[in-house]
Amino acid sequence: MTFKGVLFDFSGTLFRVEDTESWLRAVLAETGHTLTEPELAEKARALEAVGALAGGARPTLPVPDRLRALWATRDRGAEEHRAAFTGLSRQVPLPDPDLHDALYDRHMRPAAWKPYPDAAEVLAALRERGLGIGVVSNIGWDLRPVFRAHGLDPFVGAYVLSYEHGVQKPDPRLFATACAGLGISPEDTLMVGDDRTADGGAAALGCAVHFVDHLPAADRPDGLRPVLDLVDAD
Repeated sequence: MTFKGVLFDFSGTLFRVEDTESWLRAVLAETGHTLTEPELAEKARALEAVGALAGGARPTLPVPDRLRALWATRDRGAEEHRAAFTGLSRQVPLPDPDLHDALYDRHMRPAAWKPYPDAAEVLAALRERGLGIGVVSNIGWDLRPVFRAHGLDPFVGAYVLSYEHGVQKPDPRLFATACAGLGISPEDTLMVGDDRTADGGAAALGCAVHFVDHLPAADRPDGLRPVLDLVDAD
């Protein structure tokens, strides 16, 4: 079928956050704290295991009972998002307790994110073909500055962010809001994401869905290009 618009997830789809060690190293440098290289590597592994970096690896250790309910609804509001991720981070002792908030602040900066190598190419091609482009993200902060800093904002016609609406994917209301913002019907829309549960929620609304692999940017140089074939398929 021929689509009139494409919705994209943010993290793991169009952008990838820096790795956990780079994240920690940057914050230590900014705040004047030091760790030996072995200590830094150990702390980074521990932070990754608890899932402290939003957009990074999911927790491999159990989420503590005191955070479980908050973790489940973390993308419904900015305060909940910060509390959930700093709560996970605080399981790992750091040289200064304030570093946990500094780490959270760092992950919201454009410098912490890199677009996938083919993101600009694919978004530009979609716009050239006259398709509307939206971003639908489960997130607790405003990602628009990330798109602006990396030159991708001009391609996006609608941003629908969970924390601004108080609901999170797979709730179909987010996808419906994005379609309405682009002036297209769900049946004419393709949703592209990396999470089969969250992004797959668009199917309940009538959107077609295509999945990509959530990999480091360097390991997925052309994962978005199949979208161009899909939108042109008869």
